[in-house]
Amino acid sequence: MDLALWRERITYQGALLALSTFLTSTALVVANRATTPAIEQAAREDLKQSLTQVLPTGVADNDLLADAIVVVDSGGRQVNVYRGRKAGQFSAAVFEYSARGYAGEIVVLIGVDPAGVVTGVRVLRHSETPGLGDKIDAAKTNWIRSFEQKSLAGMPLASWAVKKDGGVFDQFAGATITPRAVVKAVREGLQFYAAHHAEISEAAR
Repeated sequence: MDLALWRERITYQGALLALSTFLTSTALVVANRATTPAIEQAAREDLKQSLTQVLPTGVADNDLLADAIVVVDSGGRQVNVYRGRKAGQFSAAVFEYSARGYAGEIVVLIGVDPAGVVTGVRVLRHSETPGLGDKIDAAKTNWIRSFEQKSLAGMPLASWAVKKDGGVFDQFAGATITPRAVVKAVREGLQFYAAHHAEISEAAR
């Protein structure tokens, strides 16, 4: 059979396409398996670094990543809670919470002591407008540090708002929605912690 004519047949073209697809898929699977451990390790290191940023130095002597539980809040959201311990005793908790900002969800990492006093807050992910909404980043301004040492017990719930809404937290010119969302996320995060304090602290022992 003429090889040139055979190559023009549909069966040949289909087989060639199938082979090409198979080889490409195999290469992608191999590459994914090879890089997944490194990606997961990098993600763990990033999270571990973030955890240390919202907790005072020396407040815990355990591995927070290895001492975590999932707690379901009143809205059905599953919240990963990382528990700090000092000499075996519950000493801190760190967890993510979020609220809708101007351009999407703003996810914050909140650190608290056993009494629910904020030890630190950091923004993990957001899509806010550069130059306006991104002032919530610790690398941009110190605004995010205004939550430190505050608690639900330490001031009225109405104070947990931006000043434009009668609260104590500053807003940004032209970007009130963004800080309002962060304050909401932290406030609701503290309410979550208060509601599940017994579960979180008991589980850490």
